[in-house]
Order: sequence, then structure tokens, then C-alpha cells
Amino acid sequence: MAVIFKDVHTESGLKSLEDHLSANSYISGDALTKDDIKVYGAVVEKPSDAYPNANKWYESVSEKLAASFPGQAVGVTFSSHQVSASSAPVEEKKKEVAADEDDDDLDLFGDETEEDKKAAEEREAAKKASTKKKESGKSSILLDVKPWDDETDMQKLEETVRSIHMEGLTWGASKLVAVGYGIKKLQIMMTIVDDLVSVDNLIEDYLTVEPANEYIQSCDIVAFNKI
Repeated sequence: MAVIFKDVHTESGLKSLEDHLSANSYISGDALTKDDIKVYGAVVEKPSDAYPNANKWYESVSEKLAASFPGQAVGVTFSSHQVSASSAPVEEKKKEVAADEDDDDLDLFGDETEEDKKAAEEREAAKKASTKKKESGKSSILLDVKPWDDETDMQKLEETVRSIHMEGLTWGASKLVAVGYGIKKLQIMMTIVDDLVSVDNLIEDYLTVEPANEYIQSCDIVAFNKI
């Protein structure tokens, strides 16, 4: 049975994770599974030495992911399907079937007519539309939004963030997290349609420019997970 810990970015959630890992090497036992990937993506940063079991688990998952997916940002976009069995044989079979269907459409006994050409174009357009629809997905992102100082109006800051509307973007739950010296940052969840919204562009073109930068000093992606 899958074991998924929620709110591991909070002290209580991290404590629950620590207690669980005191008797287990990984979330679901002695081997890395997709459950570890999900929890790992939700952990804001490497647990401190106050949580030795969680600290050791975090390092182990980081090393295994880095070895399995070289060149990919660890802890950001690893989705559960990346640690499951490969679907390559299934995809190859699909390609073979598609190739056979294409061969059946060829006219081996005469020249291609205008009707044949039009039918072929319609099939190709339908195939591209179907492929694009299948590739379109969603991602869940936890964003850190930092103010300029302790005098920044955090209510206005959140209102500024949520005032940004675009197709494929949905703002979710949020909370204020203390960072020290009386300063708090806004942590806010958002869901995006991958084909419609770029997180980098959202930050660079909307959140850190006028008028938003009156309240927002910087933004960081804490967790980025495919849905």
C-alpha cells in the first residue's frame, strides 16, 4: 500500500517523515519507488541534522535520481512514470501498427488523385491534433514569493500575485512562512497547463516587473511535479 506524506514542508510533516524513516530505508520499504519521488518533490529543502533519518533518505534519493537522470535538475521535474518499467516495447508496437495502416493507404496501381491527396492531408492533420492532445499535460508547482523587507504589505503582495490571470494558470492554496528578522515570504501553489504556461516567463515577465515588483523582490520554484 502506498505511503504518501503531506505537508512535508512543515515541521510537523517533516517529523512524521522522520519517524517513518527510522524504521524504513525508503517510503515504501527497502527500495526506491515512485512514492519516494512524490514525497521528495514536496520537501522544500534538505532536512537538517535534527532529522537524521530524513536527511540520509534525502541524500540517497538525490544520488539515485542524479545517477538515473544525468543532466536533469534533481528534485524538480522527476515524475512517477520515470521510475516505472519502460513503455518502449508498447510504443514500438504502436509505431508498427501505424506504419501498417499507412501502407494500406498507398495506391499501388495508379496515380494519386486530388481526392486521395485531400484525404491524406486530412488524416495527417487529425494525427497531429491527436498527438498534440496526448502530449498536453499539467504540472503542480510550489512557488516562493519574497518581499523586499519586513515593511512590505504581504496582503497586497498576495493580491498582486493572484491578480495575474492567463489561460492555463490556476492559483491554489497559500501561506506565509517566516524567514527571519521579522520578514515573511509567501508560499503559494499553482497548477499550469504545460503547453500554455511557462513558469520562467510567468516569473520574469509578470511577477518581477512593474507593477508587481513594488512588493515582490524575487520568486523561486520550490517544487515542480507533473500531474
